[in-house]
Amino acid sequence: MSRAEILESTDAAVAGIEDGSTILVGGFGLAGMPFDLIDALIRQGAKDLTIVSNNAGNGDVGLAALLAAGRVRKVLCSFPRQADSWVFDGLYREGNIELEVVPQGNLAERMRAAGAGIGAFYCPTAVGTPLAEGKEEREIDGRKYLLEYPIKGDYALIRAHVADAMGNLVYRKTARNFGPVMATAATTTIVQVDEVVEPGKLDPEAVVTPSIYVDRVVQVEARHYTVQGAR
Repeated sequence: MSRAEILESTDAAVAGIEDGSTILVGGFGLAGMPFDLIDALIRQGAKDLTIVSNNAGNGDVGLAALLAAGRVRKVLCSFPRQADSWVFDGLYREGNIELEVVPQGNLAERMRAAGAGIGAFYCPTAVGTPLAEGKEEREIDGRKYLLEYPIKGDYALIRAHVADAMGNLVYRKTARNFGPVMATAATTTIVQVDEVVEPGKLDPEAVVTPSIYVDRVVQVEARHYTVQGAR
């Protein structure tokens, strides 16, 4: 029996998110960013959040809008700066937000480890760099590794293409990105989709995230963004 709820609004989907929560936010730049859920989270008002995402926001929309609203205390990401990261840049330069840089592969693997129940793992990425500071180092078969710990989320906000009424998810191309590992690593997974179909309509072989990892689903109308904002 699926535990996923199919909700009528994004506001209902993010209801109950507490101040101080750690939230995993899907997206590779703008691709797969759950814009509507983030907008609802801004309206909901939760603050002092820790955000885990690949980027630290683009332009003035999505994650950048959440940062601009002053709701985020810390960001864990692999790529905090790009041409359109002016919101994060300003907050960081002013000392108003914390940053933990995590190499992209490590970011995905640390969340995957959380979902798989792995207590920690050794990885060679970042050995000999400033990112190794404070981490346990071990030599295995003549190669140096760093001890990495799982990244768990209280909530995950992700975007999928289609869900069935049980909560099984199918993604669209690059928009898939971190969604599958984030869904497994969060206590509560909240998903916005373009369409909800009846059980049996999805090819089981095409389902990427099974419903057991999904808690709340909301259907929204697809929106498209440029670097400058909505169009």
